[in-house]
Amino acid sequence: MACKQWSTSHSGDHQGFALCDVMNKDNLDEEIIAVSCSSEADSAFDAVIGCIEDIFMEDQFQQLRGDFMEKYYLEFDGLDENKLSYTSIFNEYVGLLEKHLEQKLMERIPNFNMNTFTELLMQHKDEVQGDIFDTLLTFTDFLAFKEMFLDYKADREGGGQGLVVTALPAASSH
Repeated sequence: MACKQWSTSHSGDHQGFALCDVMNKDNLDEEIIAVSCSSEADSAFDAVIGCIEDIFMEDQFQQLRGDFMEKYYLEFDGLDENKLSYTSIFNEYVGLLEKHLEQKLMERIPNFNMNTFTELLMQHKDEVQGDIFDTLLTFTDFLAFKEMFLDYKADREGGGQGLVVTALPAASSH
């Protein structure tokens, strides 16, 4: 069995965990170890997601993302054909925001590896809250990235599909 050890400092606690890859499942002992290691890996994954959620909520990340969206949203249109400029905007976005996220995670989780995490994310994608997964997806999936910009543009221009809530008149008692 091969395990990659990571340790994390999330909210002040020190917690060790392993991300496991069982190479030989013929031996019952290795299966038992794999189950134990797997539950540690699940806890580790949850801890990383918690860190990501915290980072996404920080003012610095919100400012970086908001400024980037504001800078480029007018470039995007709803046509099926993609403009050549989209590629450079996408690469700049990944370089800015994914690298920011990775740097913050490495500060909080020594030996953090984004490639390993991305593989785990794809295995656990149904378990991750929609907004977090959607944001992470914009780093690797161009169509998700483009859709994010189109949604932002629609909201900025008043064409979003957001709900408008209005108060009902107070009921009079007769």
